[in-house]
Amino acid sequence: MAEGPKHCNTHVDRFSFRHPLPHFTESLRRQRKIRIVAIGSSSTAGEGEVIPYPARLELLLRGRSHDLMIDVLNRGLSGQEAPAELSRFEPDVFDEAPSLVIWQVGTNAVFRKEAFNFDDVVGSITTGLRWLADRSIDVVLMDLQYTPAVVTGDKLPLSKDIVTRIAIAAAKARVNVFRRFELMEYWVLADGIPIENLVRANDGEKLHMSDWATGCMTTALYEAIRQAVEAPPST
Repeated sequence: MAEGPKHCNTHVDRFSFRHPLPHFTESLRRQRKIRIVAIGSSSTAGEGEVIPYPARLELLLRGRSHDLMIDVLNRGLSGQEAPAELSRFEPDVFDEAPSLVIWQVGTNAVFRKEAFNFDDVVGSITTGLRWLADRSIDVVLMDLQYTPAVVTGDKLPLSKDIVTRIAIAAAKARVNVFRRFELMEYWVLADGIPIENLVRANDGEKLHMSDWATGCMTTALYEAIRQAVEAPPST
């Protein structure tokens, strides 16, 4: 695989959040110890030698607020999808008392399409968002990665379908979506970055993100969170 691009364009003007993060913002103002839980599958857990996004995000957030103890707890398990992740909410999310949850969903519903029903996946997402809202926890849903394993052949329409369903579920719950799929697609179609640069060189499945893509994606996520925190309160 060719070496990844040097420049990271996060296109934050196109991919900012639509809603504030009131509980996380308040925790930054009033607490010294702040917890974020990242739950999902291999994009969250990490794959191979690539440092996953939760550890990278923690460093970026701590760099912004040196006087705060910000922990991003990695609760990713490779191969899982929203129904199994939902079953882990009590021990892996609620018991940690986070002010923000980043929930990565949708990838395995497409990659392992024979194992999942989209209605069941979206139903679990809807239930999870309701549980989080009842506990006054802010949420960012993270959708699919744009890699060959989920955009080649018959996988592309499936990916676009689940991306749309995730967006609809988020809109109904009035929570943010980190539109990873659209951002990575924009890198390829608008920025001219070869899609091969977005996956690990030794990943035969062509599913898991490269070090460059993971790093740039994390920066984009951090910038979206920072903008949501710094935005003036809505009237």
